[in-house]
Amino acid sequence: MSGQTNRLPEQAISIKEAQQLVDGWIQTTGVRYFSELTNMAILTEEVGEVARLMGRLYGDQSFKESDKGKELSDELADVLWVLLCIANQTGVDLTSALQKNFEKKDIRDARRHQDNEKLK
Repeated sequence: MSGQTNRLPEQAISIKEAQQLVDGWIQTTGVRYFSELTNMAILTEEVGEVARLMGRLYGDQSFKESDKGKELSDELADVLWVLLCIANQTGVDLTSALQKNFEKKDIRDARRHQDNEKLK
């Protein structure tokens, strides 16, 4: 299967499906996962790429020749990819984790943002 392009379904995919698709790609094309620590380093690097591009697109920095042609969507997808890898290899169900995180934020931030004068 190496060399074959894995295509995502045309319709929206769930987080669970994304985790499964990444795992399938890792098992068939990627051979195996990098270690958790290596993936954490890669995640940090990818977030840095997003920051660099954001600074050039929306901030005051000018583009370097090496930054030209990069797309924010691709850089964000790289971050998501590595995050999905880390979740897979550490046994985290991101769907459940996100649901629990919303519940936590609903309780903690029920009025916090609405009552913040700086946000009005």
